[in-house]
Amino acid sequence: MRPLLAVPLLLLLATNAHAADVCPVLRNQTAAPDVATRIAAAACNEHMLWYRPFIDRNGRMASATVSEGEASRLGDGQTPAWRRVASYWKEAGLLPSIAHRAGATDCEYAASPSYPGTACRGFVIDNPWSATFISWVMVKAGLPGFRPDASHLAYVRAAYLHPQTSAYAYRDPARTPPSVGDLLCYVRHSNHAFGHEGLQALLEKPGGLFMHCDIVVATNPNNDATAYLIGGNVQQGVTMRMLPLNRNGEFWGLPKRTGDDTPCSPDSESGCNFNRQDWAVLLKLKPAEQLATLPRAAAVAAGPLLPTAAPALQCCVNCVVGSDIPRCAQESVP
Repeated sequence: MRPLLAVPLLLLLATNAHAADVCPVLRNQTAAPDVATRIAAAACNEHMLWYRPFIDRNGRMASATVSEGEASRLGDGQTPAWRRVASYWKEAGLLPSIAHRAGATDCEYAASPSYPGTACRGFVIDNPWSATFISWVMVKAGLPGFRPDASHLAYVRAAYLHPQTSAYAYRDPARTPPSVGDLLCYVRHSNHAFGHEGLQALLEKPGGLFMHCDIVVATNPNNDATAYLIGGNVQQGVTMRMLPLNRNGEFWGLPKRTGDDTPCSPDSESGCNFNRQDWAVLLKLKPAEQLATLPRAAAVAAGPLLPTAAPALQCCVNCVVGSDIPRCAQESVP
């Protein structure tokens, strides 16, 4: 009898686990009246497009199907992964700000089927695009008071130094319950953990800082005590992250780096946790009445990217497999 009883139980657990993921339904609400839902819907739609990779509550990478630089098609059956990343850069309006990087200007033509994409694919692989993804989502959702930037530090600093004009309020992630549309951010520094107070001190000084932010798309659906976040360029894709919540809706046992953590290795599995980061700030989305007083966001270009003039298709003599560049025709010998 035990095997027979186990089957319904497993089915029930599988059903509950699937029901907790709001993205299959939320992805269709990109035209919702409230901006928080639009933000979550835009992020969810991209996550679904990338075949739903996710990091579970224990910090384990549970699935990954396609990577940023690949020509493999995404969930729409049409768009190569690298071309989608190029569209984030272009539609967020950030290519001009990074035009000095090799391949950046070539990404202006990434939507053209006749463009082979060699230089742009190199740009996509070589340049972090997590902040660009956040910017694309916010512009897509029409968030007032948000200025797109290729660096997470820009809008984190804006929330701290210019709270009156930012769409976000600067909060301590250890003491603030997350909500849909919020951004949870950590500092990327291999030798030091700054924490909330340490980051605050850095923001008061000029200079750069490597960071990463994820978008909160759901909290505690079906009372599962979990926050669901989505970020770009997480393990080279658009990836969901699951973090536990306590009964007050706050992050519970948020795994944090200390600067002296056990390194991840085959003989030290305890050090392997993609959720263990230097979580330093929760950017809390302001209420609708406050957002209404802020400048409107720029609009994202509708539909596929259409280049004004695609570069001439080149050919190769010593060709690279998978480059999509045709071999040059051999001249006839008299």
